[in-house]
Amino acid sequence: MSRLRRTVKDAVYGVAVGDALGVPVEFRARDTYRIDGMTGGGTHDKPAGTFSDDTSMTLATANSIRICGGIDLDDMRERYRAWLFDGAYVPDGDVFDVGNTTAVALRSGKGQDGERDNGNGSLMRIVPLAFVEDVTDEQIEAVSAITHSHEIAKRACVIYVRFAQALLDGASIAEAISALGDLAAAAPFDRVARIADLARDDIGSTGYVVDTLEAALWCLATTGSFESAVLAAVNLGDDTDTVGAVTGGLAGIAYGYKAIPPAWIRALRGRGILEASLF
Repeated sequence: MSRLRRTVKDAVYGVAVGDALGVPVEFRARDTYRIDGMTGGGTHDKPAGTFSDDTSMTLATANSIRICGGIDLDDMRERYRAWLFDGAYVPDGDVFDVGNTTAVALRSGKGQDGERDNGNGSLMRIVPLAFVEDVTDEQIEAVSAITHSHEIAKRACVIYVRFAQALLDGASIAEAISALGDLAAAAPFDRVARIADLARDDIGSTGYVVDTLEAALWCLATTGSFESAVLAAVNLGDDTDTVGAVTGGLAGIAYGYKAIPPAWIRALRGRGILEASLF
């Protein structure tokens, strides 16, 4: 297998597009709507192409790596705080969507490790780490733990990054799932190896980190293009922006920036903020 010619741009734009597609229908029940392209209004009454906390925190992660030349936990934390409290990495400065665990962690300066702190708030921002050379599992877990420090949330982030890196190394989606091996062998991740065989009704799309990870992998494994993967994701309902973003990051790596429909890229608000955070 040869390494794909992918950069963090492929992943970050994938995150932003998936996020923006899902924002208008966040919290909507499955099959009560249909998203076929970039729309506005809806849940948060935002213009079409508006991304949310998923993309903003991903940009903060990427920008920290760009500035520091690697992983600096203190710098990342401060950039996340700049997003939450100062509106950094947001097109219009309006931080309109933040998870409870993330908010508590950034206000207190301590990652949250309770059973109820296994939301997808660290998974949604972790994809830039796939582009950090020789990143360790411990470093991935430490970046998660800035906000989400429970073992389940941390392990989900490791699985996601390793899956992304397998794609970067030229693996097919099926091969990348298989390559996870023991990482995803034990509960609650034991469905990952057979994710492609599950029916849509078996896939959750809540804010629980395991649901989000499974949904993203299922969308990748059961479709054949960037467009079909992210549309499958945002049409699952519930936490549509984050499922879209997490799926989009992987689909951006699998298919590349050029596979993203140009109309969706043109519709994105804050593209200058995206470009400024790439490395």
